[in-house]
Amino acid sequence: MENFNQNNNRINKHILGGVFLIAIGAMFLLKGFGILIPFWLLSWHTLLLLAGALIGFRRNFRPGGWIVMVLIGSIFTLREVLFFDISAYTTALVLIGLGIYVMFKPRKQKYFYDFSNCKQRVNFDKQQNANE
Repeated sequence: MENFNQNNNRINKHILGGVFLIAIGAMFLLKGFGILIPFWLLSWHTLLLLAGALIGFRRNFRPGGWIVMVLIGSIFTLREVLFFDISAYTTALVLIGLGIYVMFKPRKQKYFYDFSNCKQRVNFDKQQNANE
């Protein structure tokens, strides 16, 4: 049953990746037909934002490199979408976000097991007598 769930989860990930690629291809096709699509929707920073979100989703949003991709993509996307200049606030917002992440990130627990009680002498004479 466990193997079936792992294969089913893998299939769902492939379907999500395929839908992502189809949606991007459809937007490029619509742009080729002359349908007006916002210019920031097909830019590198929006694709970086979506790729980071997809990687984060696949890894259950555990901390990792996808956070950097989402931050960079969202900063540049917001600069294109908003009607005022956020460049004066970018550094402050990044530092505040980093501070919130550091405060609330999950703690790694360090485990230590004392093996000093496990050392026992091995008596090979008893094993030889048991085999005879």
